[in-house]
Amino acid sequence: MKPVILAIAALLAAGGVWAQDSGANAPANKPAAVAPRHIKYFADWPSGTDPREVGKRVAEAFIPVPHMEMPSHGPKALHYSHVATWTGALQFSQVTQDQDLKRRLIDRFDPMFAVVDEVPPFTDHVDGAVFGSLPLELYLQEPHFRYRLMGLIYADAQWDRPLPDGLSRQTRWWIDDMYMITALQLQAYRVTGDAKYLERTADSMVAYLRKLQQPNGLFFHAPDIPFYWGRGDGWVAVGMAELLRDLPPKHRHHRFVLAAYRKMMAALLSHQADNGMWRQLIDVPSSWEETSSTAMFTYAFVTGVRNGWLPEDTYGPAARKAWIAVVGYLTPEGLLREVCVGTGKKNDIQHYLNRPRVTGDTHGQAPMLWSATALLR
Repeated sequence: MKPVILAIAALLAAGGVWAQDSGANAPANKPAAVAPRHIKYFADWPSGTDPREVGKRVAEAFIPVPHMEMPSHGPKALHYSHVATWTGALQFSQVTQDQDLKRRLIDRFDPMFAVVDEVPPFTDHVDGAVFGSLPLELYLQEPHFRYRLMGLIYADAQWDRPLPDGLSRQTRWWIDDMYMITALQLQAYRVTGDAKYLERTADSMVAYLRKLQQPNGLFFHAPDIPFYWGRGDGWVAVGMAELLRDLPPKHRHHRFVLAAYRKMMAALLSHQADNGMWRQLIDVPSSWEETSSTAMFTYAFVTGVRNGWLPEDTYGPAARKAWIAVVGYLTPEGLLREVCVGTGKKNDIQHYLNRPRVTGDTHGQAPMLWSATALLR
């Protein structure tokens, strides 16, 4: 892969690459600035829970955090949860029009272009490839070609040598992938307007839904792991909500994805604790209340209510209760407590019940930013 990286570095160093785009190279699907739909449940927040205030605290907490890396994917490979937090902070800065926060987030990224060794390595693994969604988010907000180039390389590489059924070779049938693939390919669609990226996303989502969604609407961590792990299902919920934001109602997969999403949301609603939280294992009442999954389900509920996919008077109060509950786990410094550490699959219930709980892990910081943004969007 070294020649590819060198070629990219040469392009990035070229004078024209650093210029701001216009015309054909500008983002194809940049959302128009519109007033948010008023939802009565998403206003008049109790002291300390306003999403504008909370999101700012969480975003500021991210700025000084050292790069979180995945050595198994190569030197300097950014961890997917770090990428998700960075992207979430950028989206929050956009919805709040916080130019100072946005500039600091961009300034943190730009040194990656300084030398070849700073270019994150390419990977054939879904957790590493999602890195491409970050420069694509930067391009949506500041259309400099270097961001577009870097991000699309990851999106296109994900479909290099596809499987006979047309799916990516990175397909592994873990539910986490329903976010990882969606995040990258959907960003590529938003940047380019090229339908191939949307088709990849939708086809993959439907394949995963057909294989992994259980009759009760929830998802095992993997086909051979019969446990409803909270954050794993959280990735699914966010992935479906994100896809539905861009999938046209007349698209051939829209009805199927929407039905699967609503089925999952109904199941989650039935398992929400009285205080608004969800648990490490969704259907095990004795398991501990887990914050990253709660923040992810909050995002999925809020997005569904805002877009009219879910009944406002049913899911609006549930989303509000979840947000207020999970904010209660936030430290004054903006760090989320009771976050399950990274978790590989294992066919052992104790593996999930006994996972360590930490504070400030980006697995939890990211969905807090997503939810704050969705409440303000």
